[in-house]
Amino acid sequence: MNSFRLITTYSPWLILACLAVGLLYAWLLYSKRAPWPKSINYALAVLRFVVVSFISFLLLGPLVRYVSNTTQEPTIVFALDNSQSVKLFSDSVQLKQAEQGLQNIVSKLQDAGYKTEIRTLANEQQQSISELNYISETTNLSQLLSQVQEEYAEQNLAGVVLLSDGIVNQGMSPAYANYGYTLYPVALGDTIPKKDVLVASLRYNKVNYSGNRFPLEVELQQEGFAGRQANVILKENGKAIARKTVSMQAGQPVQQVPFQVLASGLGKRHYEVEVQPLQGEFTTLNNTKHAYIDVVKGKIKVLVAAAAPHPDIKAIRAAIESNENYETTLYIPGLMQLKPQDYDVAVLHQLPGRVAGGEAALNLVRQKNLPALYILGPQSDLNDYNRLNVGLNISSNGQQDEVTPIANANFTTFKLPEAAPERLQQYPPARVPFGDVRLNPNTEVVLYQQVGRVKTNKPMLAVQTSGDKRNATLLASGIWQWRIIENANNEQPEVYDKLITNLIQLLSAPRNKKRLNVYPMLTEYTSSEEVRFNAEAYNEALEPIYGQNITLSIKNDEGQTRNFNFANGENQAGVNIGTLDGGRYTYTATARINGQMQQDKGEFVVEELQLEALNSVADHTLLYQLASNTGSKLYYPAQLQQLEQDILKAEHKPKIYSSEELKDLVDLKWLFFLLLGFICVEWFIRKYNGSY
Repeated sequence: MNSFRLITTYSPWLILACLAVGLLYAWLLYSKRAPWPKSINYALAVLRFVVVSFISFLLLGPLVRYVSNTTQEPTIVFALDNSQSVKLFSDSVQLKQAEQGLQNIVSKLQDAGYKTEIRTLANEQQQSISELNYISETTNLSQLLSQVQEEYAEQNLAGVVLLSDGIVNQGMSPAYANYGYTLYPVALGDTIPKKDVLVASLRYNKVNYSGNRFPLEVELQQEGFAGRQANVILKENGKAIARKTVSMQAGQPVQQVPFQVLASGLGKRHYEVEVQPLQGEFTTLNNTKHAYIDVVKGKIKVLVAAAAPHPDIKAIRAAIESNENYETTLYIPGLMQLKPQDYDVAVLHQLPGRVAGGEAALNLVRQKNLPALYILGPQSDLNDYNRLNVGLNISSNGQQDEVTPIANANFTTFKLPEAAPERLQQYPPARVPFGDVRLNPNTEVVLYQQVGRVKTNKPMLAVQTSGDKRNATLLASGIWQWRIIENANNEQPEVYDKLITNLIQLLSAPRNKKRLNVYPMLTEYTSSEEVRFNAEAYNEALEPIYGQNITLSIKNDEGQTRNFNFANGENQAGVNIGTLDGGRYTYTATARINGQMQQDKGEFVVEELQLEALNSVADHTLLYQLASNTGSKLYYPAQLQQLEQDILKAEHKPKIYSSEELKDLVDLKWLFFLLLGFICVEWFIRKYNGSY
């Protein structure tokens, strides 16, 4: 029911004054003799009376109060667990009975005036329960029930019928959540353990170094096969490389089976662990698991050379070695020999120096064309440094200045932690050469110098990219104090270590000259995730360009190929190639840029989850607890008529929701046109009958 009410902001008695004003105005205008009949004169007087009275009334600021009422019927949501485990481990006759029974309940509730909705684990609407497909690779009942609670928070939600086997393998347990509705669980599956042997999980490092052996540990689980033996086979690219025979013990349902695997080659390596099926197994779907290892080159070797012992050296080495992918070798003239190794990057502390002795390290950097981080200090020979042309040109009379670092907000080649601006302000002053500092071409500033509270445009840390090699220069001595202070104030020197390791990573990485860069958004997907690719194209000046037609070819381990065509855009999200089966995939992308064919290659992994095949025992205890928590009870497929009666006996009532709206009467446009119509009619009649 809707209601309409007029409200005035002044005393209602003033309406009489408005009528009096209208009456007086009409009398003054139409009391004189007129050239038209009296009937027309009276009609015109009434029009004028109505218009003037209503306009006077509008001056009182009247409001319109409009109340609208809507009725919402009670809603029953059918939340369906459409995971693979329901189909795999439930009796097919029982499952069909449950589907048909729930579909009948839906029809009966609709006839009784209830509104019904059907939801699945992916929160998708389903038109019919009998058409349900059990394809979900994971079960997250907590997410499903929480989404129902949020979506129907403002609606008349009477209850939720949950069809499930109670097996949860993602998210928190729904038994610990509070739901504002009644849950009616319908139990599927079998609570009796089945005879089975399975690979429960694999434990391994996802990144390993080429030529090293790494551990791969198999967690073997069995039920009903105590005293039997199982053969566990490890395969690489489909070829068996190791096998072990495991004796399964009574009272020990889970056993660890370790393998030592040699990481050969580079790139993604595919390993498969299989436990050979035993006679009497309930299912063999869980007898196999896959592992995808990224085999990379050995550790990045960093030469740390110094003109003389200094506490800065220990702090820098500690920062570098905080990343397990880096290892350092120290060289100080007169104290240790320079080891002839294939270094990837060099850190030169106060080299070139004023005192002879560091020539061996400088010659090695020059001969091997190594990228280097130059750390300048009081013992540095600035003239020799300037002749190297590695980023900065410094003019100084030998004096030192004390400054603190401040980050350059425009430097985006790598990012420091979010806490960097605050923590850099806590660093004690470091000593830098006092004088003029000029940037050479292709040099970017990472840190500026700050004197007291004044930020200067002088660089403290700069990076130069020239050709295929990068160099960096740090104009600071005494930076060992930075690491100690940050560690003392924040428990760990995150910003200091990240700054140094980012520099090493930037210096050791080869410069990307590719004009076509196509890459997946992730290096690892699951078989339930959609695979997305991004693409970047560059002209000869390595400036980004858009609208290039790109052909993407995806190939799996079996040699099957799928092709996709798309164009890169400035604000486009690349291409979505959908979901893929588990396995290792390689891709090739080609595009013609300015008449030249460009190509990019890579690989990625899609991991088969297999979570739904791991547990065949239904958890009806969880469903019973859910029912008890909401004042309901647990139902089985043979008890669905009782479920229907219990819902109808609850006598859920429709809810009436009211909404109130206040609006100024003067804002109603139709009143304006009505008054304008009255005035126009009055004017036309007067003119037509000879107004004077």
